[in-house]
Amino acid sequence: MREPVLTFTDRGIYCPAGDFHIDPWRPVDRALITHGHADHARPGHRAYLCTDACAPVMRHRLGDIAIDTLRFGETRRIGDANVSFHPAGHIPGSAQIRVEVAGEVWVVSGDYKVTPDGLSEAFEPVPCHSFITECTFGLPVFKWDPQDQVARDLNAWWAGNAAHGRASILGAYSLGKAQRLMRMLDPGTGPILTHGAVEATNAVLRAQGYALPDTVQVTPDTDAKAFPGALVIAPPAALGTPWARRFGPASTAFASGWMRLRGVRRRRATDRGFVISDHADFDGLMQAIRATGAENVFVTHGYTDIFARWLSDEGFNAQVVPTEFGGEDSEDEAAA
Repeated sequence: MREPVLTFTDRGIYCPAGDFHIDPWRPVDRALITHGHADHARPGHRAYLCTDACAPVMRHRLGDIAIDTLRFGETRRIGDANVSFHPAGHIPGSAQIRVEVAGEVWVVSGDYKVTPDGLSEAFEPVPCHSFITECTFGLPVFKWDPQDQVARDLNAWWAGNAAHGRASILGAYSLGKAQRLMRMLDPGTGPILTHGAVEATNAVLRAQGYALPDTVQVTPDTDAKAFPGALVIAPPAALGTPWARRFGPASTAFASGWMRLRGVRRRRATDRGFVISDHADFDGLMQAIRATGAENVFVTHGYTDIFARWLSDEGFNAQVVPTEFGGEDSEDEAAA
């Protein structure tokens, strides 16, 4: 019996034919990385391979690493495996990784969303025999509103706060979500201020040519009174801290797919919750899986058991694979 193209080990997803791991969570010799969030791109590997669009943020976050790159759609032979990276639509530079061995194709999705956001490279379905998918939001209750509708609500909240002399403090993950939200803002409402962790990522993405609006980094010397009606974007962990209280009277909000759940909104204790995610909603997951034509679907990180049963009822050969990846709540690792 032929060895599977990919196997699941205590270090991560492994390709025997190419002797490499994909998004490993323990140190390995060769790591192929789908994107730069900390639960997928970890330190300690001897060599890294990612997209050329992902590499700058990898260097920013991991320091002086041995990193090689591929363009989207470019194929490389590694051992007896052919490898290519294809847009995942999750954050700038994020990829699905296609691995072909002796004509059999597996795809590791990493994290993804199927709806274009105007910033990330848009998701592209990749035909395959076996598909490894996340299911962070793998319940029918998770259904995202159109981005332009969220943008209208977000800008109305900001404008209302500014009219009443309040700052608007918006919690958003520093890589991907923050920049997506910036692109949705109406800069005519007022200045956009950023936490240092957000602005450092902005600088990396701007240097690559991603278009972002003008922002002002908050420093210890920043006088909040000099920026009336500002909208401040910060990692969620900064909300409610002395760093946030410097802005005086303010309304706070959190932008996440989890805001769809009322209990999560209450626990976050913010004034507003904007339902927007860089992961696919339930319909998006099903759309992506069907578009691959895959017979075998391996489900990881999220509502795995429930989602796998749903897929089985739909006729897929579905099974749960334990991993150490997180969901949307694991991506905010920079709050200082």
